[in-house]
Amino acid sequence: MCILLFRVTGQSQDRDTWIIIAREYQGKGEKEKALDVYQTLAKSPENIPLIHNDYLELLLDLGRFKDAEDYAERAIKRYNEEIPYKLDLGRIFLAYGDATKADRYFKSIIKMYSSDIYRTKTISDYFTKHRMVEYAIMAMLQARETTMNSNLYTLELANLYRIQGAREQMVSEYLNYVIQTPGNLNYIKNLLQVLLTKPEELESLEGILLSRVQQYPNMEVYADLLIWVNLQQKNFYGAYIQARAYDRKFRKENSKTLEIAQISLNNKDFENADRSFAYVIREFSNTDNYLPARLGRIQAREEKIKNRFPVEKDSLREIISEYEAFAKAYPNDASSNEAVLSEALLHAYYLDEKDSAIFKLNKLIGNPRASNQLKSKAKLELGDIYLLKEEPWEATLLYSQVEKTQKETILGYEAKLKNAKLSYYKGDFQLAMEHLDILKAATSREISNDAMELSIRIFENITFDSTGTDLKEYASIELLLLQNKIDEALVKLDEFKRAETKWMTSKEASALRLTPVQAQGDSVLVLEQRSFGSNERIITDVYWLEANLRLKRGEFVSSISLLQQILDKHSADVLADDAYFLQGEIYEQQLKDNEKAMEIYRDFLDQYPGSVFAAEARKRYRFLRGDFVENPNP
Repeated sequence: MCILLFRVTGQSQDRDTWIIIAREYQGKGEKEKALDVYQTLAKSPENIPLIHNDYLELLLDLGRFKDAEDYAERAIKRYNEEIPYKLDLGRIFLAYGDATKADRYFKSIIKMYSSDIYRTKTISDYFTKHRMVEYAIMAMLQARETTMNSNLYTLELANLYRIQGAREQMVSEYLNYVIQTPGNLNYIKNLLQVLLTKPEELESLEGILLSRVQQYPNMEVYADLLIWVNLQQKNFYGAYIQARAYDRKFRKENSKTLEIAQISLNNKDFENADRSFAYVIREFSNTDNYLPARLGRIQAREEKIKNRFPVEKDSLREIISEYEAFAKAYPNDASSNEAVLSEALLHAYYLDEKDSAIFKLNKLIGNPRASNQLKSKAKLELGDIYLLKEEPWEATLLYSQVEKTQKETILGYEAKLKNAKLSYYKGDFQLAMEHLDILKAATSREISNDAMELSIRIFENITFDSTGTDLKEYASIELLLLQNKIDEALVKLDEFKRAETKWMTSKEASALRLTPVQAQGDSVLVLEQRSFGSNERIITDVYWLEANLRLKRGEFVSSISLLQQILDKHSADVLADDAYFLQGEIYEQQLKDNEKAMEIYRDFLDQYPGSVFAAEARKRYRFLRGDFVENPNP
């Protein structure tokens, strides 16, 4: 074979054929045959670039380290500019166990090329490819030192530190990178959001950013990131403090504090939303930020009142007066229409003045100055109010109008969800599921999740009970609550719980009385009698519904007791973490028992570390512990 190869090796077509043959031998594990071909090919220096990697790996695999070293030295001599060939020699030293020699050799190569940023990149890439990350980092740091340029390789080093698990150095390099390329700030935020998932990692980042903001007060990206990291920790007070400093320093057209105010409001931190809006009103009175802040502050104060139980109606009437004054003062601004909408909803849901609400919403729908989107939103709210008035046909007519005019939009999906819920309330579960199947693919995560949750509830319950008896009863209770028929709903909830207790007692008794004759079907077992209250899958929803209702009525001890029923009897249910977290909120916000709230939040983090409430529980715990000291009048 070798004699034939010598004759044809000068012709590229024959050479390529033998390279293919060598690789096939190598792939099939016929290493000696492959070695024979490679050795012959390697005698012609022009073949080295074509066979180098495969040939070298084969020599190392066979433990022929001396042959590998001789070959590498010949390759380096022939192709002196090929840095990977030089680095391969160091790898050979490692392979035969001389780590000290390899280390000295690698460092000499790194230093030799440290003034050349392009060749240094080649060296670093080589080390990364061969999983020698520490040398890859060393090469780049040496180049920085030699060229006296600390801005080199920031993104590359960040990625290497990430591979190495060196979080602090990784973060530092990402921050260096974003200073050089501020246009990539959102890219870095997205990266850090994925990479820094532990609370202590976010706290560490906050510390680094605080230090950098103090060291470089004019660096806008550091100030922006410091706001962002506070938001990641749900520390809205901290975000407010940093946003306020940002606005004072950089005086941008759009207030960063206004942005934080809206985020705080959306996250139900009404105190910090109020505080942030108030700052914007004071400091941005002659800008486009003023009116959104004015309206936002009324909304934040409204939410604070609505979340103190029982709700004080006189305080809500004051809020209505503020909305009216706002709409009157700025009739030509779009935000005045939003004020009218908010005002109408208070009339409908909290003051039992449905006719006033309907009048205001119809007037808003007919207002030529109102946007089509706001009109559609008003129609959805009007539909809900007709449902309150027990006029479901009027409601579905309005929902369907919005479905038609707002196709493939969030409002359109919301309208379809409302139609699905209307079918659910009426006990038409099949029609409800048809709507929900479409909505599960909705672009809005919130709507998609709501659709999925209701779909699962229907599916699980009608699978367990094909008649849907319990689910129909439960849906009717939800409708009563929607229609503000509280006392009637409470009676039905109590009936539901009594039926469950009776069925559970019957279930236990039947298990004790079961005989072989009964097992053969001569007697009808209680367990087989599907009756109201026998569906264990829905009872946690009953407890949850009543607990929230009792909470809104200011019956805090009763609410906690009902939530405890979920934890004691149905600890594996999906509502268990919701129940435990809500207990903590009641102790903290309603009963003002901070010690008990801290105990619950701390225990919650141990029991439900993957819960969607984990971040909020951690924030609440840290706040109560005193980690975030809030000045009431900053």
